Amino acid sequence: MTSKLKPTLGTLHLWGIAVGLVISGEYFGWSYGWGVAGTLGFLITTALIATMYTCFIFSFTELTTAIPHAGGPFAYSRRAFGETGGLIAGLATLIEFVFAPPAIAMAIGAYLNVQYPDLNPKTAAVGAYLVFMTLNILGVKLAAMFELVVTVLAVLELLVFMGVVSPGFSIANFAANGWAGSDHFGMPALSGIFAAIPFAIWFFLAIEGAAMAAEEAKDPKRTIPKAYITGILTLVVLAIGVMLLAGGAGDWRKLSDINDPLPQAMKMIVGEHSNWMHMLVWIGLFGLIASFHGIILGYSRQFFALARAGYLPQGLAKLSRFQTPHRAIIAGGVIGIAAIYSDGLINLQGMTLTAAMITMAVFGAIVMYLMSMLSLFKLRRTAPDLERSFRAPGYPFIPGIALVLSLVCLIAMLWFNPVIGGLFVGIMVVGYIYFLATKTQRQNAPQDAMLMGE
Repeated sequence: MTSKLKPTLGTLHLWGIAVGLVISGEYFGWSYGWGVAGTLGFLITTALIATMYTCFIFSFTELTTAIPHAGGPFAYSRRAFGETGGLIAGLATLIEFVFAPPAIAMAIGAYLNVQYPDLNPKTAAVGAYLVFMTLNILGVKLAAMFELVVTVLAVLELLVFMGVVSPGFSIANFAANGWAGSDHFGMPALSGIFAAIPFAIWFFLAIEGAAMAAEEAKDPKRTIPKAYITGILTLVVLAIGVMLLAGGAGDWRKLSDINDPLPQAMKMIVGEHSNWMHMLVWIGLFGLIASFHGIILGYSRQFFALARAGYLPQGLAKLSRFQTPHRAIIAGGVIGIAAIYSDGLINLQGMTLTAAMITMAVFGAIVMYLMSMLSLFKLRRTAPDLERSFRAPGYPFIPGIALVLSLVCLIAMLWFNPVIGGLFVGIMVVGYIYFLATKTQRQNAPQDAMLMGE
């Protein structure tokens, strides 16, 4: 039986979800950006993306508090642009949250492989799916409390990493060979800066997923702004600190195409057998687990919201006896495990599986960011009486910056990643064909006042 989700989460839980969703991005993934832009080029890319995300979150919070719905961006775009708008935002968000976990799961496998060289990273990745899907099924309050604990541990671990490597930091190491890139425009450094966009986005990707817990938040109009604003500030400080200190630890080129750059950076400073090194590997897993576990929560709520509104098979909207969308949790897990075992079967622009999954997730995120900002502008005009307990500061300038930078990112992504971009468009087209064939299913779905604007 379809049911409403229960509000059980406070500000600290929501901060834990917002930061936890993202914090694995501080542990791995971003260093692939060094390979295409160099450290100095990627620093510029990261500053640009940090600006975009800060403006986006301050704007997105207006939507989240005005329309506290499990569908998040799907609900805002459905309210602003009708069924087709809801479909575009909903599918894009789903792609973001379904394709990010396989990349994180493989990083979990890589971290464990440091300690257990005989352990197959793919086996460890699948094991992670099974454990954390189960935890999410057992209840959102339990899942959120676990998320908060591992997020706090992950933040502390990043601070420990920065403290341990800082004595060995050298600006000369960071700046050496600091510019890189292809010659698409005859300007290698500039093209590298744009090509590195998906890996800078990975620093912050999925923070918006806390919006999907809005139906389960107590007093969302008060708790969500606090969680989001403190969350984005936490992440910007950590991202810049980790990147600078890792890059200055030694030859950063040895860290640019691996899934465990922080342990390897620390190894340059303290040696392979230091207790600090072993602690980082073990506690570093908490950062990966926090994001992996949190994104499972996010994708399941997106499946749930789309199914409840008739955009996906309604069976995905059924709740377990723990009041969690168990079928939605399992559906995303099946797709993620299939993606893990597709590694080597198809060639996605010569990328590693991790880089390809990151890029696909970022395509979904950027389209969702565009739809969310367009929804903000549209609803300001068409729904002036909508209760807005938090209003985007500096409107329309701040949301405008987020919108323009998102568009720049999408164009750059399509230019540098045509194969994965084509695959993303193909998934969206298949979703639209299903949408056209299931009009009756949407008409028969339960009415939702938040979606309809009633």
